Amino acid sequence: MQSFLFQILPSRVVFGVGSLAKLPEEVERLGATKALVLCTPDQRDIAARTLTTLGARGAGIFDQAVMHVPIATAQAARAEAARLGADCCVAVGGGSTTGLGKAIALTSSLPIVSVPTTYAGSEMTPIWGITEGGRKTTGRDVKVLPKTVVYDPELTVTMPARLSATSGMNAMAHAVEGLYAQDRNPIISLAAEECIRALAASLPKVVANPGDLEARSDALYGAWLGGLVLGSVGMALHHKLCHTLGGTFNLPHAETHTIVLPHAVAYNASAAPEAMSRIARALGSQDAAQGLYDLEMQLGTPRALREIGMPEPGIEEAVNLAVQNPYYNPRPVTREGIAELLRAAFRGERPVLA
Repeated sequence: MQSFLFQILPSRVVFGVGSLAKLPEEVERLGATKALVLCTPDQRDIAARTLTTLGARGAGIFDQAVMHVPIATAQAARAEAARLGADCCVAVGGGSTTGLGKAIALTSSLPIVSVPTTYAGSEMTPIWGITEGGRKTTGRDVKVLPKTVVYDPELTVTMPARLSATSGMNAMAHAVEGLYAQDRNPIISLAAEECIRALAASLPKVVANPGDLEARSDALYGAWLGGLVLGSVGMALHHKLCHTLGGTFNLPHAETHTIVLPHAVAYNASAAPEAMSRIARALGSQDAAQGLYDLEMQLGTPRALREIGMPEPGIEEAVNLAVQNPYYNPRPVTREGIAELLRAAFRGERPVLA
């Protein structure tokens, strides 16, 4: 017999081609009058377009969002919001920008509207992360959850093929771990499997033809589901490892998730057979871990941590950090097992079932 707890997070979703035009009315729904637009330095053009769309409700642009949300950047953004008298933030971009918006909301309680341009999925979660002194701290607080998320597939068309692939695999990782989460439930498991299916079907089309708006829409739909899963249930070993690697060695977030995912799944395969069956079914594969690795080969994504700047001597440090205060995981986390997993991921080898 099943036993579970299911709670819906209070987030409004506006999805569809051309949805950016609805942004002013969404800001108005929040009772806000001056919105600070957040972005990374290389997305200032789309931020400027967003500011224009906001019209009189636009307060300005803060374009210094970076990976892993350094505490100094969060403090600077809060100061700029206060200087401009902003009563709302619009985070335009991927996980770095969404993360900055959450850091602002964590201490200022300013409402956040998210306008994703990647498949990160973090816009659907109450999970925040801030890096200080080379260590990334994460937590859950519903006040950082964006009040509204505006998904416009047109905004993802300019995302390069490689980034589209790794961003999509990052979203898929949320769904994969949702299937063996300690607090999983039937609704979220359905969303997780559909996320994997949608992304596995659409990402090869996106990589082959980045201008395919239908494929872009399907991928963004999958990313939304992945974010929904991430925000609704707890995560496990894969996310612990990626947070450790990213925060300690400043590795690119999506690429790290992409590389580690097949190995984390292989590590957990024997302890979560039902989840493995659903992952494999969604991928159209006989095996979950091998299917993920094969998809990554098809997409041309990096498959080795050494390709993205991981130093080999750092494996031991990563193992030490990963076994400290581990997340729930269906298989016990051991130093030997994690070391073997990370060595395989470092070299980019095909995952081996433990």
